[in-house]
Amino acid sequence: MKIDVLSVGTKMPAWVQQATGEYIKRLGRELPLRFSEIPLVKRSKSQSIKTYVDKEGQQLLAKVPSNSYVVALEVTGKVLDTPQLASQIEKLNFEALDLWLLVGGPDGLSAACRDKADALWSLSALTLPHPLVRVILAEQIYRAHSILKGHPYHRE
Repeated sequence: MKIDVLSVGTKMPAWVQQATGEYIKRLGRELPLRFSEIPLVKRSKSQSIKTYVDKEGQQLLAKVPSNSYVVALEVTGKVLDTPQLASQIEKLNFEALDLWLLVGGPDGLSAACRDKADALWSLSALTLPHPLVRVILAEQIYRAHSILKGHPYHRE
């Protein structure tokens, strides 16, 4: 099993790459974690926001293999606690499915992405900037993995 976080946006600042890189290193080969992005569609006044979001959605979905478990990160999605996230990762690992987490751009994810998703998850009711979303995801995936391995990183 591997986990891919696919976002709409640009390359992240060095501090984000450093933080996510640390968790990627800790996870190692046991649970490969990869972050990638598609470029934000150039905005202009002549087209609607829906047009941009739909184009970004098409680009996101084109990168996701068909035999993957897809989660759209949405403010209206289900909020998981860390043990629930660990349980989901364990289940997907048992089913030998790769996990793809889709993160929308500033205008969110397209309806096509939400429809294609096997689940909708939310990190928080708060609005979070994309750089922090990546760091939070990396840390929570590492924390969930540590629960599954009985590592003392996570304390209840």
